[in-house]
Amino acid sequence: MNFEDRPYLRDIQLKRDDIEEFDEYPFCIPAVKELDHLEFHPDVTFFVGENGTGKSTLVEAIAVSQGFNPEGGTKQSTFATNRTHSKLHEYLKSVKSFKKPKDGYFLRAESFYNLATLMDETGYLQGYGGKSLHQQSHGESFMATLLNKLRGNGFYIMDEPEAALSPARQMAAVSAIHQLVEDNSQFIIATHSPILLAYPNSKIYQFSESGIYEVNYEDTEHYAVTKDFLNRHEQMMKILMSE
Repeated sequence: MNFEDRPYLRDIQLKRDDIEEFDEYPFCIPAVKELDHLEFHPDVTFFVGENGTGKSTLVEAIAVSQGFNPEGGTKQSTFATNRTHSKLHEYLKSVKSFKKPKDGYFLRAESFYNLATLMDETGYLQGYGGKSLHQQSHGESFMATLLNKLRGNGFYIMDEPEAALSPARQMAAVSAIHQLVEDNSQFIIATHSPILLAYPNSKIYQFSESGIYEVNYEDTEHYAVTKDFLNRHEQMMKILMSE
């Protein structure tokens, strides 16, 4: 493995001088409003935070800025169902490695159904294991993509991949991600999963009302809340049901 090849995407910078009004969407989102630049880990970079803090907005903008369809898929995927993506990608400057990835994919839970429909309509299923994604469960189709479509030496972006995965499948996904990392791949993943976040070769960015900052795994709310609940689940359930 040649670590000098990665990260393929080293850094993004917000072109703040080109933004006329920070009170308009998406620039009014605190995480975007306070953004200067973000450095990415050669292996995996995670975005975490509550819903509405801008994780998916920034992930989408990064994906579009790198040539991916905002609804997901490869750079050759051209389908569109709703033009709802923001213009944030137009204000991102990318700092890249000297070497380009040989593979790439934007895996987005929100619009994966639409992508699966396109694959059925075009008959392009070989890259997904040869079986219709609609003839599998949501989790199975996600894993089929992860195990069959992603070939390594790639740059991969994922938005909440755990949405379709059981805890056991999330652990299987960690294993698959690690194999791809070992095969010279880089990931950017927005997630709520404490299982995925435990991956050690990573950088974690917390999104909040005060902006974006790097945190350790044990300092994420996802880890703390999950650990506290599992250690005191009976007490926690009594508290929750009494409110």
